Amino acid sequence: MTHPRVSGVGLTRFGEHSERTGRDLFAEAGLAALDDSGVDPDDVEALFYGNFMGELAEHQGHQAPLMAEAVGLDVPATRFEAACASSGAAVREAVKHLRSGEADVILVGGSERMTNIGTAGATDALSIAADDLYEIRAGMTFPGAYALMARAYFREYGGTREDLAHVAVKNHDHAMPNEHAQLRKEITVEDALEAPMVAEPLGLYDACPITDGASAAVLTSAEYAEEHDLDASVAITGTGQGSDRMALQDRDHLLKSPAASKAADEAYADAGVGPADVDVAEVHDCFTIAEVLAVESLGLYEDGEGIIAAREGETHATGEMPVNLSGGLKAKGHPVGATGVAQIISLTEVLDGESPWSDDVADARVGVAHNAGGTVASATVHVMEVME
Repeated sequence: MTHPRVSGVGLTRFGEHSERTGRDLFAEAGLAALDDSGVDPDDVEALFYGNFMGELAEHQGHQAPLMAEAVGLDVPATRFEAACASSGAAVREAVKHLRSGEADVILVGGSERMTNIGTAGATDALSIAADDLYEIRAGMTFPGAYALMARAYFREYGGTREDLAHVAVKNHDHAMPNEHAQLRKEITVEDALEAPMVAEPLGLYDACPITDGASAAVLTSAEYAEEHDLDASVAITGTGQGSDRMALQDRDHLLKSPAASKAADEAYADAGVGPADVDVAEVHDCFTIAEVLAVESLGLYEDGEGIIAAREGETHATGEMPVNLSGGLKAKGHPVGATGVAQIISLTEVLDGESPWSDDVADARVGVAHNAGGTVASATVHVMEVME
């Protein structure tokens, strides 16, 4: 079995673009990816596109054909929706199509427009990724849900708000040289601890921002990349997906993410690697506690040990297990439908030696991307490797 290659990438700046439409944002990212790849647009055989709240934020469903039109493609176009894991799911399907031989070139990406509906509107739109009957109607929001998860973690394993503050400080530091990041602002542990409380124990700096943006990548079969002499040394060698019960009260644990663990196990087995082989990771840190849960779900840390990883400097670019060199959702930003592919882009740049942090991770050969939906009722995991 040959592994699909990442042959080109494109990304908008993440941040506030309330004056632009989703199709405008995706056109920028998609055309940039095609240009970066060197692939003839006529060779693209499909568009797989992630988006979550288009109906609410832009009163626009059925977005995939619009996005194909925006980048000048006349190909079958499919929208994937898995809450915040929407474009992660799109990547997984693209990988499966390329492996099967059904296609040789697929444009995969996603976009989200959120700031135009304001904080209250975006919070309401995001909430529909939770269980409407048993969570939303009771007033549950995602800051509240992740606060419950953080408190459960603290009770079981220990940990403090200061430990979470180190996660935020680390990811803001990583975002500083990222020209596409939304929050290129250094913060201190004191800044994080003194910020307004959102949902105890989570404060303002424990949460990712509301973000507009788009991402895109051209994935090709290894055979196509070789035949067309493409500069495509990074491959997606493993893919996995998992699900969990939607409502928190129906789960066996609040402090674990079985969907992510199942996705990781599948992706590792698919790639023929294990957690010990991973050199760098991009994980879904919509809240600081989410990064802690993610690194444990991926097997990078034992249960209860992820909480001190940032404090000890282990997950910094200069540490033993760099996590979220892009700045993560926390500082890079989180345009929901674009996040999964943005993670793939970040790891491609790291493994290709084109990241601002490449000198610190020069020996990285294996990366893992973890994209989660809601309170991790959905999760995708992808293993990426440098091919000789």
